[in-house]
Amino acid sequence: MNPARRCSALFGQLCVSSLGGPTVRRALSSGAAVRTPGGTQCCHSGVGGGVKGACIQLSPSGTDNTAASPVCPMGSSSSSRLFGTLAQSLNSAPLAQPDPYLENNPNQHLDLAEIDPDKLLRECEEALQRRPARPYRDMVYTRGMAACRHKHSPSIRIMQWNILAQALGEGKDGFIRCPLDALNWQERKYLILEEILTYRPDILCLQEVDHYYDTFQPIMSRLGYHGSFLAKPWSPCLDVEQNNGPDGCALFYRRSRFTLQATAHLRLSAMMLPTNQVAIVQTLKCQLTGQWLCVAVTHLKARSGWERLRSAQGADLLQSLCSITSRGGGSSHSKSAVAGGVPLIVCGDFNAEPSEDVYRRFSSSPLGLNSAYKLLSSDGQTEPAYTTWKIRPSGESCSTLDYIWYTHDALSVDCLLDIPTEEQIGPNRLPSYHYPSDHLSLLCDVSFTEEPHRLM
Repeated sequence: MNPARRCSALFGQLCVSSLGGPTVRRALSSGAAVRTPGGTQCCHSGVGGGVKGACIQLSPSGTDNTAASPVCPMGSSSSSRLFGTLAQSLNSAPLAQPDPYLENNPNQHLDLAEIDPDKLLRECEEALQRRPARPYRDMVYTRGMAACRHKHSPSIRIMQWNILAQALGEGKDGFIRCPLDALNWQERKYLILEEILTYRPDILCLQEVDHYYDTFQPIMSRLGYHGSFLAKPWSPCLDVEQNNGPDGCALFYRRSRFTLQATAHLRLSAMMLPTNQVAIVQTLKCQLTGQWLCVAVTHLKARSGWERLRSAQGADLLQSLCSITSRGGGSSHSKSAVAGGVPLIVCGDFNAEPSEDVYRRFSSSPLGLNSAYKLLSSDGQTEPAYTTWKIRPSGESCSTLDYIWYTHDALSVDCLLDIPTEEQIGPNRLPSYHYPSDHLSLLCDVSFTEEPHRLM
């Protein structure tokens, strides 16, 4: 098959890199193994809610990935257009970049027809046919869900992911074992979209987004999501030549599932001084049940030596969340009863191991938060060994830095996306030809513990 063949109208002409090694078929499986922490539970093609939960069965990765190909410059005209037919709507009117501290219109792009996500996923796979497949990951049922299958509340799928800012990946982060052409935005964007489309979250929380306005906002809007973006005040991306603007946090929710009740865009403080880190907090109402949910996304200060700053940022965020969830923004009978407030999900790259003070702050908060990924462990009390694994000039770093926190009295975690093994990640670690970021995506299905009819 000609790697430079014309894709369908949705993506238009693609320029597929020659990466060397065998062509790897990226195909949907008829079923994916779904297990509990103790072993296989059952097989499903639609874990966590029908088609949107389907897992993809991926073939083993190729081994010869050393051939180089030209790298498209960051911020080029080709990368600033959306693919195929979507480009027409973007080129007809420049995308406005509003004040980042003002909420975007929830009805943005509603006049544009939505995209078929299955078609978009197939075209991602076609664009990536010369790349090895992403690591296969099981969906793992928690013990509580395996023992209780009669839940009335439909699950909500949450995805948390630091997707690696393009400018940082190519210009600053120094991944010495990752070939530069593996970071080529013209293909890496398809890997990111493929991951999102594979699992189709109801709520998507992203960090290090520096292609929001030219890629993620228009695509996700056409997929039926509302998006909100908040850039760092002094993004390190701006230090990179030919950057695509500042990076920041983005929060997307499915418009067919939720209505927006309130939004807060926060600049986190430490010792009463504003810092360079931000958070987005949105209060949503589930259209299926009438229940309320507060979702926050953040990205705390990176690097060792900044532990006290991260702790202060976490304290500031927790204080804001206490205020937001207690206010709720609506009548009390429409909210789940958790200390009189709204149930909470907090997603983020905390840049902090579980031993750090900011982790202890969240785990002991009066908000009653628990970390979802602890439920993968045999004792339910231990975080995964890693959520990021990279090699830089300073050495190899294998750490748990990313978390999905949830209100454990009001929400239950039904299943989680497992962590890839060391063998699946590969000796050169992340990012790579088969995975677009140095951080792994985290994903879980949650449901309200209180039945909807008791809240009405």
